[in-house]
Amino acid sequence: MMKFKLLLAGSLVAVGAMALLASNINEKEKQRVELAKAPSEAGIAGKEKSEEWAKYYPRQFDSWKKTKEYDSFTDMLAKDPALVIAWSGYAFSKDYNSPRGHYYALQDNVNSLRTGAPVDAKTGPLPTACWTCKSPDVPRLIEEDGELEYFTGKWAKYGSQIVNVIGCANCHDDKTAELKVRVPHLNRGLQAAGLKTFEESTHQDKRTLVCAQCHVEYYFKKTEWKDAKGADKTAMVVTLPWANGVGKDGNAGVEGMIKYYDEINFSDWTHNISKTPMLKAQHPGFEFWKSGIHGQKGVSCADCHMPYTQEGSVKYSDHQVKENPLDSMDQSCMNCHRESESKLRGIVHQKYERKEFLNKVAFDNIGKAHLETGKAIEAGASDEELKEVRKLIRHGQFKADMAIAAHGNYFHAPEETLRLLAAGSDDAQKARLLLVKILAKHGVMDYIAPDFDTKDKAQKLAKVDIAALAAEKMKFKQTLEQEWKKEAKAKGRANPELYKDVDTINDGKSSWNKK
Repeated sequence: MMKFKLLLAGSLVAVGAMALLASNINEKEKQRVELAKAPSEAGIAGKEKSEEWAKYYPRQFDSWKKTKEYDSFTDMLAKDPALVIAWSGYAFSKDYNSPRGHYYALQDNVNSLRTGAPVDAKTGPLPTACWTCKSPDVPRLIEEDGELEYFTGKWAKYGSQIVNVIGCANCHDDKTAELKVRVPHLNRGLQAAGLKTFEESTHQDKRTLVCAQCHVEYYFKKTEWKDAKGADKTAMVVTLPWANGVGKDGNAGVEGMIKYYDEINFSDWTHNISKTPMLKAQHPGFEFWKSGIHGQKGVSCADCHMPYTQEGSVKYSDHQVKENPLDSMDQSCMNCHRESESKLRGIVHQKYERKEFLNKVAFDNIGKAHLETGKAIEAGASDEELKEVRKLIRHGQFKADMAIAAHGNYFHAPEETLRLLAAGSDDAQKARLLLVKILAKHGVMDYIAPDFDTKDKAQKLAKVDIAALAAEKMKFKQTLEQEWKKEAKAKGRANPELYKDVDTINDGKSSWNKK
């Protein structure tokens, strides 16, 4: 009898436990189904505001907000002063930092000395195109105003309209939540390269292509057009130079881009020391990823930078967008690799050190080539005499710049990164050997380029007046930028709370406003 009672009691406990388990499973499944629901057919009202997506995707939204944790950056001009000489006469010689998290992308664009200090919608050094990768308001404006109108005018034209930071609407359809690209330049570039368009691609490929909306090399193509009233206008349209292929067989396609740029006689600026027509690399993460082992094996950007995470029965992609996947190796690297975490970290660090070594060598040669060319001009060398020198400098600097312009290139495609740094250094060295003869011909013997081993020395050689630029920028921030914010808030274009923690211009973090 006692055994029967014990058996009965045990059975009841087991049944109760199973009932609780079933209830828990059902509740989690209900939660999973609810979270998997897409927004209504009407879409999300105010979809440019990422907080409007939170009611459907709270976990993704909460992880996206954590991009604000990546709030520090490195002053790259202080780290590598030779870059100032390489970019002399161009905006990057004024201010260039490593990126912070997506949460800060918009404000860092506003704060940068590169965007200048406009006083109204029609002034300033840069075109509207410089907003393109910074906000979901950009595709909204392209859809509302038309692509050519969006790309026409000065950067300050849209200061009060581009106010939401990179978020949900940059990469997702607001009706289905499926991955989506809303800027036309990507598909044009893919088609030029002979690749599938975004819509033709697999879901796995799309998990990289949404990143390729921005993390690519591009230039602003001057495009003449007429508006509805017949007025002549000029648009500076973001264009990807992929006509000669990109990211094939371990090659990022840099030489093909050089050929493309040379054939259309394009230059971003004329160097103010060597008078060389120059090319500026942007952030070619996609090209190097595609040429590296991860890209060749079909590992997407999201696999490493937005790895899947699990909460109960809910599996979702972490939208913190890991700047360094080594910070979450258990979610990213260790899904495929069988080495220990410490061993993998050591391998990656070794790749970084090798890149840093060749980076220093390459840009030291490039900087000296510019300065030696400037000396040759001063001595009376003609443009014809310097033609081959300038060609070598133009090509060599672009190769080296492409190698480092995306900060993760040494990881995405280490062999290609080192090859391009070596090739760039070789071109610069060839230019310098030619310059020895040219300088001697004009009576300049044993010329030694001045030191540029600090940012201050380099910017003096490049004639960059940081104090004046900083004063102008601060005046802009105290006047026109405040008008932008006031209008944006009055018209409900962005959540005012965002302004409380993104503008760090006065906290000593700015590379040009140190306390």
